[in-house]
Amino acid sequence: MTLLSSERSAEQLPVSAPEAADDGQVYGWQRPPIEVSPPAATSAGQEAIDLAARAGLKLDPWQQHVLRVGMGEKPDGSWAAFECVVNVPRQNGKGGIIEARELWGLFIGGEQLILHSAHEFKTAKSAFKRIERLIRGCPDLHKRVKAYRYTVGEESIELHSGQVLRFIARSKGSGRGFTGDCNILDEDMILGDDAMDALLPTMAAVDNPQIWYLGSAGIGPLSVQLGRLRRRALAAVEAGTPDSSLAYFEWSADLHVDECSTDCTVHDDAASDEAVLKANPAIGYRLTLEKVANERATLSKDGYARERLGVGEYPSDEADTWQVIGEDAWRALAAAESAPSDPVAFSIDMTPERSHAAICVAGAWRGGTHVEVVEHRPGTGWILERAKELHAKWKPRCWVIDPGGPAGSLIADLEDEENGLGVPIVQTKARDVAAACGQFYDAVTEQNLSHLDQAPLASALAGAQKRPLGDAWAWARRIPSVDISPLVAGTLAKWGLGAEVEEPEGAPNLW
Repeated sequence: MTLLSSERSAEQLPVSAPEAADDGQVYGWQRPPIEVSPPAATSAGQEAIDLAARAGLKLDPWQQHVLRVGMGEKPDGSWAAFECVVNVPRQNGKGGIIEARELWGLFIGGEQLILHSAHEFKTAKSAFKRIERLIRGCPDLHKRVKAYRYTVGEESIELHSGQVLRFIARSKGSGRGFTGDCNILDEDMILGDDAMDALLPTMAAVDNPQIWYLGSAGIGPLSVQLGRLRRRALAAVEAGTPDSSLAYFEWSADLHVDECSTDCTVHDDAASDEAVLKANPAIGYRLTLEKVANERATLSKDGYARERLGVGEYPSDEADTWQVIGEDAWRALAAAESAPSDPVAFSIDMTPERSHAAICVAGAWRGGTHVEVVEHRPGTGWILERAKELHAKWKPRCWVIDPGGPAGSLIADLEDEENGLGVPIVQTKARDVAAACGQFYDAVTEQNLSHLDQAPLASALAGAQKRPLGDAWAWARRIPSVDISPLVAGTLAKWGLGAEVEEPEGAPNLW
């Protein structure tokens, strides 16, 4: 793909790191296949790189390249790019870019407030611990710190000079009331309008603000903001003119399509090392082709393409998402402290391609029902053993499976007395499935359901639609790549709390 940058002409960039090309090591592409950035006169990137090195953080060439370009400055000293996006597969080292940018903002740039957010609190807290270790390990920086604050939900680092780096979990309301000079949005593949509406206006009163989005390939309906930014970048590539305020860096393969001829050289072979090198700049630094080969042998075809080759799914229009249950209505029911109480019911579902499967649990909680994804993994070979573990621990009132669905093939193995659970599986009929979907929907609209705001369940809801089932309806996926197995399993688990259960002959009444 054509590359646009103030530093370079539009041409194919080298695969290997220039300073390491002669050492015999294989390296991933240090500059991305897709890149756009506005013109810049100078850059603060080298200051960030040097400061990170003082703190013991040695950055790869590709990380340095992102900082030099993303922190480019106009002649008046303001940022050339208001928005910077780093789209790179997992475990390549995007965290190093975040840490270097935050260190610069605190100790050199004089940014009064830097807000670091992630989709889940545990991710934001982990980032806080990493940068704390860097600062504590550098006496010159540590002595400038007034306080490290560890209060849950208010983790932050404050300097004697007043600058603050604060870590928060994204939500509809997080970030409101703060005026941030710099916003760092980690895990940007899970980023919708609610979070953006809360965070972006905090920068309106700042003279020279900047926002960084960092994450991996799009995962469908949840990648609303990432899809929007990517469309801007691709439009700039198509037009041959840089976006005036966006710096975008994407490491991804451009895989063959069905129409490709056998000798196609324009697209990439998903099984090739070349595709891996193109999408993973950390090969030769913290990743190896051997480790990636193990992933290729284990992951599903789509999972490998997304997680390692950067081939994402991006919503074409944000209005196309959350068609059955609105995102705001669903998020409003999230309760971090909710948990199921006895009796509980479990359910299993899987995708038609058998690429992923989910186990969900439902139980009573505060006068309503708690629904939770217990397990969601690629493949199906893990299901029986995990079900046996859960059954022994929780002694649920029932397990529910739709015999007409893909998981119906598991019923015989699960009911086996010697190697399975040894209990009858509650098998739904069409009318039961319709009733379960209606009950789930009603519980949401009546605010009588709680959940943990888990990404697999939210992603399934965002990509689900209704399919007619007699006079009622059942869940269906809008496009083939959407995995709604967590939603189906959660719906059936909730229904299972009231289902008639066949008690084995002579069995004690546990409830």
